[in-house]
Amino acid sequence: MTRTVLFATDLSAENRAAFARALRLAYADGAQLDIIHVLDPYLPRRVFHDVEAAVVDDIAATLNDIREDYALEAPQTLIQTVAGAPYVEIIREAHERQAGLVVVGMHRKRGQKDLLMGATSMRILRSAPCPVVVASQPPTQPWQSILVPIDFSLTARHSLREALQRFPDASLTLLHAWRLPGERELGSHPYYAQWRDHEVARLREQLSREIDSLMSELAGVPDVELVLEHGAPCEVLGGYIKRHTPDLVVIGSRDQPHHASELTAMLLSEPHCDVMLCRV
Repeated sequence: MTRTVLFATDLSAENRAAFARALRLAYADGAQLDIIHVLDPYLPRRVFHDVEAAVVDDIAATLNDIREDYALEAPQTLIQTVAGAPYVEIIREAHERQAGLVVVGMHRKRGQKDLLMGATSMRILRSAPCPVVVASQPPTQPWQSILVPIDFSLTARHSLREALQRFPDASLTLLHAWRLPGERELGSHPYYAQWRDHEVARLREQLSREIDSLMSELAGVPDVELVLEHGAPCEVLGGYIKRHTPDLVVIGSRDQPHHASELTAMLLSEPHCDVMLCRV
């Protein structure tokens, strides 16, 4: 069965980077690229077919422009319109096409977290049957520097597995945020620093065993670097991204249909890089 990358476009200029990234991903994976646009179901019937034809022509023209701008090869493509509520139709199409990946654009202004939470992209992230890429950066090259936040959860193990399998040629950094009890009360105690260093070393060893166990189950995995930083997960992840500017962050999620994690909301309200969310 042919693998499918589903790209959902709203025809906006801000969607252009995501369009180009979807093209690059589909071609690199040997997958078919299905491009869909969701039309307003309340359009007058007498103009519906004219609008549909104009949308398809616009997408085809944009496809050719992007291929020339980024010197991208064309995968097998299918352009189609559907009518309905955007996030409902995109999720339905992802199920029906058995998509291996959904790509959407990010065009909210930085910091607009409240608006983002109700956006189509967030609703897709909560319900998609496969990983979702929210692309906002110009895809001048394949993702090379990939950041994967990890802990000991099954969610983190799932996202790490996805990253290892999908990006065997990339450089993966695995980031763990740590905190220890008693830091405020005991930080000045002469033995606390020694105990802290011992605990962090033990934590690194445990994480390394988890990572090695997972990598032993896979073939052709990339090299990885494990980084431990002190602090709360959001603070550590946000600071690392600003300092090192990775191409992509791959994050796992158990988000419920009407709730997004603090990490997910932070990443999408401050889009310094592309994001791939892998729901368990």
